[in-house]
Amino acid sequence: MAKFNWGVLGPGNIAVRFTNDLKRLSDATLLAAGSRTLDKAEAFAKRQGAVRAYGSYEELLRDRDVDAIYVATPHNFHRQHAIMALEHGKAVLCEKPMEVNAARVREMVAAARSHDQFLMEAMWTRFLPVISCVRQWIREGRIGEIRLVAANFGFRTAWNPDNRLLNLSLAGGATLDVGVYVVSLAHMLLGPPSTVQAHAHIGTTGVDELTSMILGYPTGAMAQLSCAVRANISDGARIYGTEGYIDVPEFWHATKATLQVAGEEPEIITGEAGYHFEAAEVADCVRTGLKESPIMPLDETIAIAETLEEVRRQIGLRFPFE
Repeated sequence: MAKFNWGVLGPGNIAVRFTNDLKRLSDATLLAAGSRTLDKAEAFAKRQGAVRAYGSYEELLRDRDVDAIYVATPHNFHRQHAIMALEHGKAVLCEKPMEVNAARVREMVAAARSHDQFLMEAMWTRFLPVISCVRQWIREGRIGEIRLVAANFGFRTAWNPDNRLLNLSLAGGATLDVGVYVVSLAHMLLGPPSTVQAHAHIGTTGVDELTSMILGYPTGAMAQLSCAVRANISDGARIYGTEGYIDVPEFWHATKATLQVAGEEPEIITGEAGYHFEAAEVADCVRTGLKESPIMPLDETIAIAETLEEVRRQIGLRFPFE
């Protein structure tokens, strides 16, 4: 099988982690990296083993040997860069969140469909073996009907008002950075909510440093979610059903899950985590002619963006460029 050639647009920290894991796939290669400056692209290429380096995004996108582009720029640049790549006939894996609001996400999805190109949000958690097993347990009815999803993801970043996480002009804050994980998990398990209630602590830079949400569903099920960038909160998930529960510690990079059914011994599953699972999904879809992933479909990405936008509306978080 011919190698699947990746190009990285935006060689920052997340791109380093993605391309480190890309090396675990025998049928994939990091062909090229593109940055706004050649020096940065060359430094990334040398460090990560890319064959080619480009001093502009346009040059990267004109490389005919690149099969897919990994967009790893800040949230508020995703629309511009993903659409550029789609217009150049490239498959696109775009970092999460896909964009800062639902309207921008819809533009990206419309561009992918009009250009007949593959597009996927890089919610790498969905593709981990442990999460795949959790979804199988649920499909089999092992815990009955889901009644409650409780999930948290937070950390305390060092105080630096210019840091992307705390910078309002760069779409900083907890909701978009780590809240997308807990909201995406709830959507994966329960679908779009019928009600949203959100509260937040807004810090001195204007971004949400800690946000909590309660999502309600027509079935009566609920999701209790929290996210933070200035507080160390647990990053586990527990899925409660009518017949038992599933515990997933550190769910966002899950390596273990425990199934507990009333009256039975616990069942434990383990597996590795890594960004290479989502990369493999992109390659599989592109090779088979799919324009979106059945595991992370575009309509669901739009629905997640709508929920995140409603959360931001309720907590009063609006970015200056919106």
